[in-house]
Amino acid sequence: MFDAVLFDLDGTLADTAPDLGEAVNILLQEEGRPQQSLTALRPYTSQGVRGLLNAGFGIDSSHPSYERLSQRFLEIYAGRLCDATRLFDGIPELLDALEALNLGWGIVTNKRMRFTDPLVELLQLTPRTNCVVSGDTTAEAKPSPLPILHACQLLRCRPERALYVGDDRRDIVAGNAAGCKTVAVSYGYLGDSGPLHAWGANLIIDHPSQLADYLARLVVPK
Repeated sequence: MFDAVLFDLDGTLADTAPDLGEAVNILLQEEGRPQQSLTALRPYTSQGVRGLLNAGFGIDSSHPSYERLSQRFLEIYAGRLCDATRLFDGIPELLDALEALNLGWGIVTNKRMRFTDPLVELLQLTPRTNCVVSGDTTAEAKPSPLPILHACQLLRCRPERALYVGDDRRDIVAGNAAGCKTVAVSYGYLGDSGPLHAWGANLIIDHPSQLADYLARLVVPK
């Protein structure tokens, strides 16, 4: 039924919130603002720079200081990409299970390539993944289906035989628009994307082991 599984990165494969949150707090300190707890910042992690600056400073991209603050945030984050970032519990075992089933797998993220590639390397996933598509790889990022369709081309997999896994509504919108089956994860960051069951995913999981079990029932090893 499936030939490949594609994953979002932040909040799905890896818990990047500690390093992103610390980068925000360093910036807040530089600007003389009070720091925020990781609990407060975590829901905005999947929204990237825009969401995190909104959470930390209460500004959006129209604010006069947005460009300066966003560039400084990215400089800080680049220096601590994987200080505290780890794969979520159960992800190493899930990837082992995919490989045992001879299923190709890849990463489709809105994170920029300059951050994605070194982070994937630091997480020791580069030799294992079959493709990495970043937010600036294609002309449009998610919720456009283009990045997922590009990943399917790289994997030589028809979209209808691919599964896309993510923790944000835009992940599910993009996956569905690409023609993939979609999986929403409740252990990610979620943020303000509304009720998980309303996203239109084909499956909702609370732990990566549930996806491993689901695929083991459907896929006959090649």
